[in-house]
Amino acid sequence: MITLYGIAASRTFRCLWMLEELSLEYRHEPIDYRDHAALDAPAYRQLNPNGRIPTLVDGELVLWESMAINLYLARRYGVDTGLWPDTVEDEGRAWQWSFWVMSEIEHSLLTVLMHQRLLPEEQRNPERAARHRGILRQPFAVLERALDERDWLAGTRFTVADLNVAAVLSWARPARLSLEDWPALDDWLDRCLDRPARKRAQRK
Repeated sequence: MITLYGIAASRTFRCLWMLEELSLEYRHEPIDYRDHAALDAPAYRQLNPNGRIPTLVDGELVLWESMAINLYLARRYGVDTGLWPDTVEDEGRAWQWSFWVMSEIEHSLLTVLMHQRLLPEEQRNPERAARHRGILRQPFAVLERALDERDWLAGTRFTVADLNVAAVLSWARPARLSLEDWPALDDWLDRCLDRPARKRAQRK
């Protein structure tokens, strides 16, 4: 039995989405990232010495880091279901886009979300939000060019590459960050987020 630790209101969401796409039976242990007692519990620290979420346990394998978890799940269980790309070249693209979205988008998009919506009003910094909105224009343009040429990021169908990137980009919606300047990106994100598995994962 696969066990996943974490909550949907965290990076665990992308792993829940992957598990739902794969239709795998799994046990969900909803540890909150703010629950320091649970994260510091010796039994959990044995699984994840960082004291963070998500953590995946699959038999004897213990994995942390959300992108590593998703790439593993797609490679192990998603070949027949289409979540893993068909060619070595598209495997490379899946790795490329998964690493890229973490290094080029995640931090700035999370900053915008925090300072536009999530933090208490008195803790928000409009200048910081504006600066990171500006930073995001370049990677959004990169993604727009890629999606202007194809429907999906790695091959001719939705794969782990799209899931991993869309899971990060999904923060643009609650941040109320308009993507109207990037219509191909906006359309692709709508198609990804409209998937039933994403909706099921969001409710966890």
